Amino acid sequence: MRMPSSVSTAARIALVLLLVVGAVSLISAAKRQGFPTVHDKAYYADPNLVNFVRPGLAVKIQSAEIAADGTIKTRVKVTDPKGLPLDREGITTPGNVSMSFIAAVVPKGQERGQTKYTAYTTRTQTSPITQQTAIQAGADSGGTWTKLADGDYSYTFRTKAPTGFDRNATHSIGVYSSRNLTEFDMGTQYDDDVFNFVPDGSAVTTVHDVVKTASCNKCHDELAFHGGTRRSVELCNLCHTPQTVDPDTGNSVDMAVMSHKIHMGSSLPSVQAGGQYQIIGHNQSVADYSTVAFPADVRRCESCHEQGTNAATQATRFMTNPNRAACGSCHDNVNFATGENHVNLPQTSDAQCATCHQPALGERDASVKGAHVIPEHSETRPGLAVDILKVENGTAGNSPTVTFTVKDSAGNGIPMSTFTTTPNRVALVMAGPTVDYGYTKIGTAANGYISEDPSRRAQCSNDGVCTYTFTAKIPADATGTYTMGIEGRRAFVLQPGTRKEVDTEYGAINKVFNFSVDGSPVVARRQVVATEKCNNCHGFLSLHGENRNQVEQCVLCHNPSETDVARRSTATVASERTLPPQSVDLALMIHKIHTGEHMKEQNRGYTVVGFGGAVHDFTEVRYPALSPSGSVGDLRNCSMCHVNGSEQLPLQEGLKAVTDPQGLIKTAGKATAACTACHGTRAAASHALVNTTEQLGESCDVCHGTNADFSVNKVHAQ
Repeated sequence: MRMPSSVSTAARIALVLLLVVGAVSLISAAKRQGFPTVHDKAYYADPNLVNFVRPGLAVKIQSAEIAADGTIKTRVKVTDPKGLPLDREGITTPGNVSMSFIAAVVPKGQERGQTKYTAYTTRTQTSPITQQTAIQAGADSGGTWTKLADGDYSYTFRTKAPTGFDRNATHSIGVYSSRNLTEFDMGTQYDDDVFNFVPDGSAVTTVHDVVKTASCNKCHDELAFHGGTRRSVELCNLCHTPQTVDPDTGNSVDMAVMSHKIHMGSSLPSVQAGGQYQIIGHNQSVADYSTVAFPADVRRCESCHEQGTNAATQATRFMTNPNRAACGSCHDNVNFATGENHVNLPQTSDAQCATCHQPALGERDASVKGAHVIPEHSETRPGLAVDILKVENGTAGNSPTVTFTVKDSAGNGIPMSTFTTTPNRVALVMAGPTVDYGYTKIGTAANGYISEDPSRRAQCSNDGVCTYTFTAKIPADATGTYTMGIEGRRAFVLQPGTRKEVDTEYGAINKVFNFSVDGSPVVARRQVVATEKCNNCHGFLSLHGENRNQVEQCVLCHNPSETDVARRSTATVASERTLPPQSVDLALMIHKIHTGEHMKEQNRGYTVVGFGGAVHDFTEVRYPALSPSGSVGDLRNCSMCHVNGSEQLPLQEGLKAVTDPQGLIKTAGKATAACTACHGTRAAASHALVNTTEQLGESCDVCHGTNADFSVNKVHAQ
């Protein structure tokens, strides 16, 4: 429906609302198709308003051409997510759409087959600090628009391709866009697109496709830079080219160099030597990446350079095409001109890099994969695989007998005597009931679980099948389902007898086994988060000396009753010894750890004393998820960790209160403990406390339940 531009926004809304009354089925269909979702503010808006506004934005470049005189022209389609056209001026459809265009080329003949872009659209930036001037890639300005049809536009660049440009080379046009719907309380939507073409009309055979956007979004939720408008690696590559330098610091903002250095952050040799890594951007804003700590091992290149079925076209290029710029960005203490920290070999070009740095040869050698081997994940490990086959006599009042296996990677049994000397170990952990672990007294332990070492008393066959009878007994009044978990680690010497010999250790993948203690049906503990989601950022999350790596094992000990009381008196920081114990309930602990540096804004912290008295202060953690406008540390998408809507209220009945001696609420209900771990102000704690009674418990779901006015999804919507 089209209306004259003279009609006010309010009048247009009123008119359209009259026309769409009763069309609720349309918004229901939109939800089924994926937009708006429960994470979008529009999901909770009046359906009639949503049907009028049609929130969301999709831009798609249809074609591009470069004339003989260098004139660059492109055609772009602008629609809502369902494909209905949008007016870029915001006259006939709500919300103006801003679009900016970039033009770039992949020059032929780059050294060693690189496919780096050179942008045609550039600007001149002069530093007020150094007075140095730099040419930087950027968006075109001053071009002309032609409307071809509703939502269909042609844009002619003001910038022209240089005289003599290569008509046989791959060129790319990028567009980034935003749609402002703030007047409807639906925020601003963003989208971008990149179109590859060869000006002479031939097929595109050369591309730049090294890292996929999806790989970045595993940690970042959704890429959103420069105010939120840049949403894909494909677009970022067009401006973050070797030609672009920050004149204030002299640092390159080439994509490979900048991304490597940002993710290395505090691990950069230059930073560890006392330096900083900063980029000074728009309006002289300083971005200091010197404190960034990558959540995975920085040697795990595949965290970003993902392999497999959905890999980038050039996903293996980090192995097959080593070069000074990319490698020197992480190893920034190497001076290629002099050979310093490069076995005294000067390297004046990239031509010989692959001679020594081949893709993969052995381990901890000069090959790319070999040089980045993580010792505890060496392919030469004998391996350690554990499992629990059955639990017998596992009823109330009895000591259960566990049948389990301990084998190497080849399936050979490992003698139990191997685990009698440290750091080798194997342990069986029993906890229950699965409704919620914690507080149950098992044997002499009253914190919901007990761990026993079977290495000296287990009876084992040569094929690694063992039986062990617990010393501790299941409580006489136990009911429901209990869990048996197994963990273990094994010492390993990598490259023994050589100058590169290194002592390391690695763990087995934890396994758990549920069993009924009273004859009732076996009921597994509810699943709240998934290990796979943890590993999206952490690569391979393995804690407590490589012993624990599965959420199902972690929750046995990190239960509502568990604190660091057993180790607080041994803290290596004297001031921590006199403080009350710190809760390590999994929900509370993980929420607080990921809240990280935001806790400082709430005048609080989170410090846990671990094994050996080690003091772990998590207030420096920077959560990597980005907000729609590009701010780091956005905590609103609970589904990055949670599964099956487990963050929603009400929680399962029967969950136990959390002991939190350092918290504002010393004994907090399960929902209160989890939510105030992020929302940690005194006001939030007071609000939760007022709405909880000793007799009846929490009433959180009255206001924050799934369908309530302030549901978890609704208050976290973006």
